[in-house]
Amino acid sequence: MRVFVTGASGWIGRGLVPELIAAGHQVTGLARSEAAAARLRAAGAEVRAGSLDDLDTLREAAAASEGVVHLAFKHEIAFAGDYLGAAEADRAAIEALAGPLIGTGKPLVIASGILGVLGLAPGALATEREGSAAVDGSRDAPVAGAQGRLDNAHFTLALAERGVRSSVVRLPPATHGAGDNGFIASAVGFARQKGAAAYVGDGANRWPAVHRDDAARLFRLALESAPAGSVLHAVGEEGVSIREVAEVFAAGLGIPAHSVTPEQAGEYVGWLGRFWAIDGPASALITRDLLGWQPTGPGLIADLEAGSYFS
Repeated sequence: MRVFVTGASGWIGRGLVPELIAAGHQVTGLARSEAAAARLRAAGAEVRAGSLDDLDTLREAAAASEGVVHLAFKHEIAFAGDYLGAAEADRAAIEALAGPLIGTGKPLVIASGILGVLGLAPGALATEREGSAAVDGSRDAPVAGAQGRLDNAHFTLALAERGVRSSVVRLPPATHGAGDNGFIASAVGFARQKGAAAYVGDGANRWPAVHRDDAARLFRLALESAPAGSVLHAVGEEGVSIREVAEVFAAGLGIPAHSVTPEQAGEYVGWLGRFWAIDGPASALITRDLLGWQPTGPGLIADLEAGSYFS
């Protein structure tokens, strides 16, 4: 299959591109810099120069492909506080990518999130059914601005009624592995800067987790065989307590771990403060049954204890 991938040189993309090529697919990746283009060529992919703002480029690349995986998101502006702007750019990109696929039955797979997006009660187990229909949008996302990303997922799922084999893969915040530059790596960086590893209250709140390579394999399976309108969870572990995570940070960095109040969280973990106290376990049982996906990578604590995050 000729596959176009946005975010191909990013954290998930660096796992997905070799996964797709090993499975016999021809990959073209979007690259907004020569360094990103060089990484893609080295991995065996072709390159389409451009960014998420180059909507004509996205349309042309999607039209020339037999399937699309959309991983890119403007995290840099979202984490700087403009989550709405990032979600709006994401929506424009999805619409551009989807246009040429309407009525073709070709797959469009997009990445979305779990934590802080679905609007569930604290501690409620998130399954693939929660937030899977646009009518569920009346339940607001708890993290400011995250509603836009949930709306984008609803838009993508609705494309199933317009002849697109669309699916949404929800990623945990703790998508981890060597080379991580996401939530967990950021949390380690904040702990190092502050000289303390913080958890909120008793730290019993949980985050779902998955190894990056397992997540990449799920994106491939979704591209190849997910039914139209599928919601999939890339969840290897339903919930790891933030206190346990903070204590591993402390051991790895040689700093103390201690409790903070919700109001203090931002002081210790920066932009992660809005997420750090959320208790958001999630399940992937439906995903596993549907696609036969079985995570095989190390768990979050084992990955942290291996030491690469602290070197």
